[in-house]
Amino acid sequence: MSKRGVLLIVGAAILVAAAGGSWLLVRHASKGGAATNAEAQAAKYHCPMHPTIVSDRPGDCPICGMRLVPMEKDPSAPAPKKKTIWRSTMNPGEVSDHPGKDSMGMDMVPVELEGAPPQTAAAVPGLATVRITTQKQQLIGVRTSDVVQAPFRRTIRAVGHVTYDETRLRQVHAKIAGYVEKLYANATGEVVRKGEPLVDIYSPELLASQQEYLVALQSRTRTAGSSIQSVASSGDELVASARRRLELYDLSDEQIREIEQSGHARRTVTLYAPISGTILERQVTQGQRIEPEMDLLKMADLSRVWVLASVYEYELPFVRQGQKATVRLTYLPDKTIEGRVAFVYPVLDAATRTAQVRIEVPNPGLTLKPDMYAEVTLVADLGERTAVPASAVMDTGTRSVVFVDKGDGYFEPRELKIGLRLPDSYEVLDGLEPGEKVLTSANFFVDSESKLKAALAAMAGNSMAPEPEQHEH
Repeated sequence: MSKRGVLLIVGAAILVAAAGGSWLLVRHASKGGAATNAEAQAAKYHCPMHPTIVSDRPGDCPICGMRLVPMEKDPSAPAPKKKTIWRSTMNPGEVSDHPGKDSMGMDMVPVELEGAPPQTAAAVPGLATVRITTQKQQLIGVRTSDVVQAPFRRTIRAVGHVTYDETRLRQVHAKIAGYVEKLYANATGEVVRKGEPLVDIYSPELLASQQEYLVALQSRTRTAGSSIQSVASSGDELVASARRRLELYDLSDEQIREIEQSGHARRTVTLYAPISGTILERQVTQGQRIEPEMDLLKMADLSRVWVLASVYEYELPFVRQGQKATVRLTYLPDKTIEGRVAFVYPVLDAATRTAQVRIEVPNPGLTLKPDMYAEVTLVADLGERTAVPASAVMDTGTRSVVFVDKGDGYFEPRELKIGLRLPDSYEVLDGLEPGEKVLTSANFFVDSESKLKAALAAMAGNSMAPEPEQHEH
């Protein structure tokens, strides 16, 4: 064989080998591409901020522009029914039930909407039932709590101050003009008992009245044996009139009896303590001339005092007459004193928006002193009521909404009618029953998803409504 023939054979072999390698490379690439396409078709992508935006290929979210991420399937959750709509990337409000181009000539992207189970209660306008996978619930911290029939107790803490019991205050004064001969209670703060002498008064007017009473007694004795009935009875009338005058001057029966027995008028008359208590004010000194309108001493019985507590207007429905109250003093933190609400004042302070609550408190040992500050605690037992945790209720100002756990990751919005409110729970008047579960954390995330899903469903419904037929004229 010639040299040229050998070269032709070698070149042909090289071409055959190259062709075979190319065929293998193309075939391998074809197989790899087919696998990649299969994987791409099997994988789903969604927006981290808008989980309802689902696509079968990578891309950007048409709402916020974020990169779509692969979805992680929840093996424990059943596959939800899905509905696909097509949406404009430039105008999210423009949707369609079939692929095509939007009003700007751009291709519309598919969006899959998960179907929700039928609502068991009246739907809340603007909200929709949402489904959250178990894995996502763990990531966002979803927690639920039971609706229970629980005792409702409202604890009210208020600041109060100690004051006198106004029904136990006394002013000591004379009803005649005269002079203070002796002052027994001559120091403010002195404690006296009922019936103890307070002051001796010399009064010419009172002395004359005593002498008139003695003359009336003597006259009655002389006329008692008269055969004339009018004369005999006149003596009794004079004695009664003179005795009445002494009683009006605050002479006691014992003092009048002493005058009768001695037959002599007393130069001074003693005023006695009307109650047992403490001398709050002394407005007279020994030897001073006094007049009937003058207050000599001011006394108070401090064995029982009042505590006036300031309660805010929104707490007044929980305060009632006869309710138990606990009083604690700052300088005696370990000691508590029990009392009762005696009166709720009908006037509100316009500046502080508080009302005064009067609490009657026993004061053995005079522990409570007027003008002391005290911590007051009132507990209102309202009985058992249907209660829901306060963290579960979303108050928009016009309505109160909770999300009810329906199982399998579904959360249904429910509008409530709220009654009394405690710091950690609310009374439910309508909308929930004991035994149901409500969402207590991650409420804002679920609320945003619910609003978005309701909006998308409304858009899809509007876009797929049949258009009115056009008639040619």
